[in-house]
Amino acid sequence: MRTPTRRTVLGAALAAAGTGLLTACSSGSMKGMDHASMGHGPTSGTSGPAAAPAGYLAPNGPEVAAAEAARNPGPERRVALTATETTLDLGGRTVRSWAYGDRLPGREVRATLGDTLAVTLANHLPQSTSLHWHGLALRNDMDGVPGLTQAEIRPGASFEYRFALTHPGTYWFHPHSGVQQDRGLYAPLIVEDPKEPLAYDREWVVVLDDWLDGVDGSTPDAVLAELARGMGGMDHGAGSGHDMPGMPGMPGMPGHDAAGTPAAGSAQGGTGPSRMLMGARSPLLGGDAGDVGYPFHLVNGRLAVAPETFTAKPGDRIRIRLVNAGGDTAYRVALGGHELTVTHTDGFPVEPATTQALLLGMGERYDVLVTAGDGVFPLTALAEGKNATALAVLRTGAGAAPEAAVRPAELDGRLVAAGQLRAAPAVRLPAKAPDRTVALELTGGMAKADWAFDGRRYDPARRHPVAAGERVRLEFRNSTAMWHPVHLHGHSFALPGDGPRKDTAIVLPGATLAVEFDADNPGLWMVHCHNVYHAETGMMTVLGYRA
Repeated sequence: MRTPTRRTVLGAALAAAGTGLLTACSSGSMKGMDHASMGHGPTSGTSGPAAAPAGYLAPNGPEVAAAEAARNPGPERRVALTATETTLDLGGRTVRSWAYGDRLPGREVRATLGDTLAVTLANHLPQSTSLHWHGLALRNDMDGVPGLTQAEIRPGASFEYRFALTHPGTYWFHPHSGVQQDRGLYAPLIVEDPKEPLAYDREWVVVLDDWLDGVDGSTPDAVLAELARGMGGMDHGAGSGHDMPGMPGMPGMPGHDAAGTPAAGSAQGGTGPSRMLMGARSPLLGGDAGDVGYPFHLVNGRLAVAPETFTAKPGDRIRIRLVNAGGDTAYRVALGGHELTVTHTDGFPVEPATTQALLLGMGERYDVLVTAGDGVFPLTALAEGKNATALAVLRTGAGAAPEAAVRPAELDGRLVAAGQLRAAPAVRLPAKAPDRTVALELTGGMAKADWAFDGRRYDPARRHPVAAGERVRLEFRNSTAMWHPVHLHGHSFALPGDGPRKDTAIVLPGATLAVEFDADNPGLWMVHCHNVYHAETGMMTVLGYRA
């Protein structure tokens, strides 16, 4: 059988993109559901796109091609990835899951600023999939959002992602298809600067993750179905985010029946215990810390009882690149016996700031420098509000390995938040009054699983217009009782007061966060909560460049 190529898949899909909606099987809030019943158009295959507003640029339009050409794409860096079902060893515990090859995280992709990254993804999964390049300002038709910027990559098919790398930094990639990210489908992407200004001896890439796939029959799809049924009218107290009546399930989700319950024996539905989490509280997160009780928390794919060990010499200056690839967990990170000097967040440099701990929401990245002491030291990631930890070990000399549950004192020490950092002068947005303000209210709750922007669940045909060349202010007003890590595709924004350049930022309950960015990358771009379960139940929307 002939396998569809990037050209055939993308060409057919983008014939529909002029109207804005590529396929009925989108990566939106109800992936695989009966979109026709929700006003999202047909459900058979990838044909019959729903009507969408005219007047917006297409993801593969001439404006997108011109913007890519202006980036002067350089030498090609080719990578082959295979998304497949596999057995993963977490360190004494094996699970069946989905991954890129047989590694967790997937093999690191490393390239150089100015390179053209050419990645071919072969889909050996039983489900359609995609690849999103988290944090990159890349051409819109390579952003990896089925139903918006590309067609889904069906089982047995492959797709080539090809784009210029325009900024150095710490990034990562994962699917934008259902809750696949909460399996093993993620890996770090490091874009090196040929004129790197930092001086250091060693580099350690640290990927954090919350894990349940394949544990006692659990799957992310089954967890999504459980959460989507809501709290069944239980009252768990005001301010918990779990204090409203329940709702029915999610009919039509892959692996679920018409009532929205996991189908018997379904590989998607799973047979595991309840993973709905109650009572997870964190003052740092403003209250409710999360919805999902994960049995494991991992550093670089390893359990705390069998941690990865990074070896160095006393006095080595080590650059640690931290990535939170979790689905529902913020991590507070500290290295026992050391202070951390923050140098970057979300790929962009900041004025150096010293701290003992950092808080990373899902999707966030921080780069820090440490000067290694002599001995054995725990790098601990506390699952914020969930009373669990992940662990890796820095070893520079003799000594016993730390206990799995070790909590270094630095976890409770000085913590510098993103809003306290200042962008390095070279990457600060120049002062300018905004040309346009896009106000987004974060709405909904766990009880009804009605997470949304402005009370409206994700519809790829609904856009918030922007125009090329504008300074855009995004105002996120969180009227929910939970925190949300909001993520903007294809751009970086600036936090207030010469704050850092970021693409993902925490919005606390009851708070408003105003950020600004320059509209310099044409196309259709998602804004969404990076809690994968909030996004999949509706907290996503689209910024669309006007034609």
